[in-house]
Amino acid sequence: MAELPRLNGVIGALEKGQHALTTFTPADVESAIALAAAKYDAVVYEMEHNAYDIRAFRDCLQYMLNRRQIAQSGSLAPAVTPFVRIPPNGGEKAQFHAKQVLDLGAYGIIWPHISNVEQAYNAVAACRYPRLMNKPLYEPAGPTQAVRYWGITQQEYYERADVWPLNPKGEIFVILMIEDTEGINNLKDILKNVSGIGAILIGEGDLSQELGYPRQYEHKVVLDAMAQIVNTCKEANVVVGHPHVETHNVERIVKEGYRFLMCAPVRSYGNLGKARELTGRG
Repeated sequence: MAELPRLNGVIGALEKGQHALTTFTPADVESAIALAAAKYDAVVYEMEHNAYDIRAFRDCLQYMLNRRQIAQSGSLAPAVTPFVRIPPNGGEKAQFHAKQVLDLGAYGIIWPHISNVEQAYNAVAACRYPRLMNKPLYEPAGPTQAVRYWGITQQEYYERADVWPLNPKGEIFVILMIEDTEGINNLKDILKNVSGIGAILIGEGDLSQELGYPRQYEHKVVLDAMAQIVNTCKEANVVVGHPHVETHNVERIVKEGYRFLMCAPVRSYGNLGKARELTGRG
C-alpha cells in the first residue's frame, strides 16, 4: 500500500521548513465557505471566547469540503486544515472538549492558559489514544466520525491520529497557549518534560493585562516577556506562534523567530468610505 501523503497543512509546512499561516474564525458556515478557498494552511475555529457549539463546528467541517478541489488535487488533504481553540483553561483539566472536536475530524487543538507541567501533560494526553505501558511512545498517555471526514480507513486513522512531532506520522497538532508569568516561568520545564507539543502560542492579550500594560503589544515590558518565551522555545527547538500578525508587525514577528503565524482576514470598506464622501455623508 502506498504511503499516505501528509494531511495536516500546518505540519506539512513546518516539515518543509516553512512558516505556517493560519487565522481565527467563528464557527459559522459562511466563514467556513469563505476560508475553505483561502491560502491559509489552517483555520482555527474560535470556541474559547465564542460559544462552544459542536454542531456548528461539525457543519463548518462539511462546508469546507469542495469536491472539485479534492478531485483536482488528487489528495485527501484538505486545502485548509481545520483546527479548534477549545474553552477550558489548563487548570480546569478538562478533556471532553478535545475528544469531541477530534472525533469530528479536527486536525489540531489550541489549549488556552497553560501554566505548568501538569496542565501541559493533560492537554497532550487528551489528544492521544491510550497505549499499553510497554508499547512505544507511551507518554503522554491519552481519546469515529473523523475517519469519514479524513477520508481514510479506520486502521489508517489509528496510525495517523497521534500527536506530531512525537509521532512522525501523526496528524494531530497540539498548541499550548502561554498567557501568564507563571507559564513563562514554567515553560522550560514544560518543554523538557512533556512530549508531543506541536507549538507554543503566546497569549499576549492576557499576558499584557497581567503585566500592567493591557493590549499595549508594543510596550517594552510586554515585548521582553514575549521574547523570553521565544528564546525558551528556540532552545528546546519547539515552534512558537504569534496570534496577532498584521501588516505593521509581521516583519518584526518573522525576524524574531515566530513560525506559527495567525493573520486575521482584513475587511475593507474603501468603497463605502468613497461613497460616503461623494454623497456628503463624511
